[in-house]
Amino acid sequence: MSRGRILLVEDKDSLRRMLTHALEREGYEVAAVASGEAGIERLAAESFHLLLTDLKLPGCSGLDVLRACRRGRPETPVVLLTAFGTVSTAVEAMKHGAVDFLEKPVEVDELYRLVGELVEADEIADAFATPQGTTIVGRHPSLRRALRLLRRVAASESTVLLTGESGTGKELFARALHELSPRAAGPFVAVNCAAIPRELVENELFGHEKGAFTGAHRRQGGRFEQAEGGTLLLDEIAELDPSVQGKVLRVLEERTFERVGGERTLRADLRLVAATNRDLAAMVESGAFRSDLFYRLEVFPIELPSLEERSEDIPLLARYLLARLAARAGRDAPRLDPAAEGLLSGRSWPGNVRQLANLMERGLLLLEGERWSAAQIERLLAESPAADGTAERLRQALLDADGDKRRAAEALGISYRTLQRKVRELDLEGFGRYRS
Repeated sequence: MSRGRILLVEDKDSLRRMLTHALEREGYEVAAVASGEAGIERLAAESFHLLLTDLKLPGCSGLDVLRACRRGRPETPVVLLTAFGTVSTAVEAMKHGAVDFLEKPVEVDELYRLVGELVEADEIADAFATPQGTTIVGRHPSLRRALRLLRRVAASESTVLLTGESGTGKELFARALHELSPRAAGPFVAVNCAAIPRELVENELFGHEKGAFTGAHRRQGGRFEQAEGGTLLLDEIAELDPSVQGKVLRVLEERTFERVGGERTLRADLRLVAATNRDLAAMVESGAFRSDLFYRLEVFPIELPSLEERSEDIPLLARYLLARLAARAGRDAPRLDPAAEGLLSGRSWPGNVRQLANLMERGLLLLEGERWSAAQIERLLAESPAADGTAERLRQALLDADGDKRRAAEALGISYRTLQRKVRELDLEGFGRYRS
């Protein structure tokens, strides 16, 4: 009995025969074609468990085959075969829907591992965890694609740019990246650039010398020094002032920096990971972000899917979050009725995983019983702070105030401290260009 059907698109006859033989020997049924046009025709007429296509093909390219597969057979995973020196193109293709790539000459053991994982999808675990315990939950192909990129780049020293909506887990990915890297024994330091007043960002990142400014009574190291030997995450990097962007660029290019008010040049022995929920390319076009820094950051981009994109993962996530939060509170985790899980899956989650986690935590405080029904979840959602329009009013006030929280608080008729608390509760930190 076949372990699965694979469509192989490869123009080189010898490699096509070798791959076909290797896969058939493992029990797969292989349909092998020599052109992209033939591959697209087979995709239109038949279903396959996996598409394995060369990136460079005469005429219709492997990217064209990939696009045709995403349009007509979006459930079919795609793996690209790439020649030496085209890995960057393969990474770009993964942003358009490929789940992974294999470099030529193809290692048969790696081929078997990857094909087995993708074709026999039922064996894929519900969660990915590092040896240190950082856990990322979900089975959706878009999440698995991001995880494959993470595993690919973890062992290197390459700068990584994590993109995606607020609340999608960028800091969690950065921590997992650190824990899978050779720097895992060093510190992991995370900085939210949007949460630091602009006039203090340089000091926060690079530290200062004694007497550098009024109140600087002693030398103090910054986050770049704290992360020595480990990984530094600059979250919401789009919010950095252009003058500080230049200093970060220097660290990436020369691995050196100075403290504020200092003359001694220090070495930066760390790996930099950046994260943003904004379109940096568009910011470069408008002049709001330095192009040279953008190109240095985008060495290896990983886009994280929104919760809406992977809504079928919501029941898994809800159960995992409940178990973790309940364990922290020293109690048994409630169970969710299937109807309750369906209700959660059908909702919109603009705050993504963080918003779902907040809801589960509120449920543990407010709901009773060992099993939660759809009616209970409905009430919990109706009573959520996000359900009464509060989030939208705060968002609009912050935009009207050009991101100045003090002005926004005055316009809303609430205290600055109350506004800060609500911004955290409703996951609005970093929206626009808010200032403390």
